[in-house]
Amino acid sequence: MKLLPRIYPITDASISGLSHAEQVKLLIEGGARFIQIREKKASSRKFFLDTREAVAIARQKGAKIIINDRVDIAFAINADGVHLGQEDIPPRYARKLLGDEAIIGYSTHSVRQAIEALKMPIDYISIGPIFATKTKENPDPAVGLEGIKAVRKVIGSFPLVAIGGINLENAKLVFEAGADCVAVISAIVSEPSRIAERMAMFNSIQK
Repeated sequence: MKLLPRIYPITDASISGLSHAEQVKLLIEGGARFIQIREKKASSRKFFLDTREAVAIARQKGAKIIINDRVDIAFAINADGVHLGQEDIPPRYARKLLGDEAIIGYSTHSVRQAIEALKMPIDYISIGPIFATKTKENPDPAVGLEGIKAVRKVIGSFPLVAIGGINLENAKLVFEAGADCVAVISAIVSEPSRIAERMAMFNSIQK
């Protein structure tokens, strides 16, 4: 894997009330070096301008930016990669467009999907939601800690990111279940004045 941090923050403008560029700046202040930008509501133009600014900030600080879903935006702003879901463009086409050096992640929600993902040109698999989450309008059923263990068993040492309902209280359990990394949205960005602080608190978790 090119780079997989223990803590993988994801921006959300609706939850934080801040632009993605502002969130990226605060996350980096808190120690983030690998950030996913996630946007479901803004226009393509607004998202493009915001992510372009975010990438410029990240480049100055040596951080990497991954774009959720939008391969076109990732390509246009020269992001470090893209994270794709089950309903997005297949990873093989994203790889053709973004190139061999791009980081491509892929969401799975079951052991079967994780096994299928191993055949794809991706760099990491995410599994979730681990716990109940409110950041998606129609979330898949929670897989729990046992879901992490089951996926880890079938994918071996392939990089695994856990996502969904993870907070400071349960993150250590997620690591113990077999995740290499935890992806976090609400528990970091829901209080905009504390984003840097919360990021630093997550980074202090002992695996």
